[in-house]
Amino acid sequence: MDAKLAVIGLGSIGSMALWQASRLSDSVVGFEAATPAHGRSAVGGDTRLFRMVYLGKPDYYPIIERSRGLWADLEAETGQEILTVTGGLSIGTANGSFITSLLEATRITGAEHCVLSREEMADRYPQHNLRPDDCAVYDPRAGVLRTDRAVSAAVAAARANGATVLQNTPVDSITETDHGVVVTSGDRTWTFEKVIVASGGWSRRLMPDHLKAVTETHRIVLTWFIAQDGMQFSPEKFPVFSRLYGDRSLYGAPAVDGVTVKASVDGPLDGRGRETPDPDSVPRELTREEVEKVTDIVTEFFPGLTPTIVRSDAFPDLFTEDRHPLLGWLNENSRVYCATGFSGKGFKMATGYGHIAAHEALGKQTIDGLDFVRPDRFKTR
Repeated sequence: MDAKLAVIGLGSIGSMALWQASRLSDSVVGFEAATPAHGRSAVGGDTRLFRMVYLGKPDYYPIIERSRGLWADLEAETGQEILTVTGGLSIGTANGSFITSLLEATRITGAEHCVLSREEMADRYPQHNLRPDDCAVYDPRAGVLRTDRAVSAAVAAARANGATVLQNTPVDSITETDHGVVVTSGDRTWTFEKVIVASGGWSRRLMPDHLKAVTETHRIVLTWFIAQDGMQFSPEKFPVFSRLYGDRSLYGAPAVDGVTVKASVDGPLDGRGRETPDPDSVPRELTREEVEKVTDIVTEFFPGLTPTIVRSDAFPDLFTEDRHPLLGWLNENSRVYCATGFSGKGFKMATGYGHIAAHEALGKQTIDGLDFVRPDRFKTR
């Protein structure tokens, strides 16, 4: 054996799995096809939203809670500021389905929150152009995550703990044997007791056919706009946000650089419905439809932003058929553990997912309540 555990892909989830595994074992190797936090991975885009008030399956909430503590651990271990607490706003029609569903989710999970009326919103957050029937759910523990900094810090921490990191080493295949897992890159091979596959949009190449059939690599589009008054959109004054009104949806983050505000369409026209068979050739340029859609929404929602896209980019991520991740062993006898398929919404919980993957792959702990993300839910397809 070359080591107990290999982690393939050191992006959003793999970097965190490597860091967590390095705290549990001194026999861990990470494989990265390029370099950690490289510009073409799903890590790209500078920031991601962290939210405790979350419109999703309540079973995610314990992972979000664990992730929040682990982000603080990573900051303490590396001296890096990764999660900036800004608060978070979810804006929609009062008594509409979006707000009603959010409040039902908070009732089940117990997430701290308060409801802000249109008048309270206009007073506290005048950056938003509100409709007469708007209100917001405020999340005091929400914030903005620095993606590149997070991944780089996790890999550095893993190295400091004794993990080996192999950069510019794309994995061509993984083969299970009676005694371990053989990992091949070019003309080199290694053998490990267990392997975690966490290579995002590139994971399909290493999957069995039944999981290839229920996954697709999709394109995620991000856009930025210039603030006319950068101070009004600073992290101190402008919480992360998501907004839904009819077929118009937008989410974003404050101007962490003091100038540009991330404001990106969230829905069918943001590219998430667009399959990209080759993650190495994701179209980076926005279509005319994409430009018009996001510009139109930003013009209405934010009079304080210049309604011209000043920066945009697109990144690949692996989506599953049911939009829940693949987190667990390929099957009950497998030595290959999946940590992929996060469907464009994994980064906020990356530390929690990394913790689960590392502990389960190294046999330290099995986490209950995760049947909805286990890969074997697709085994009968």
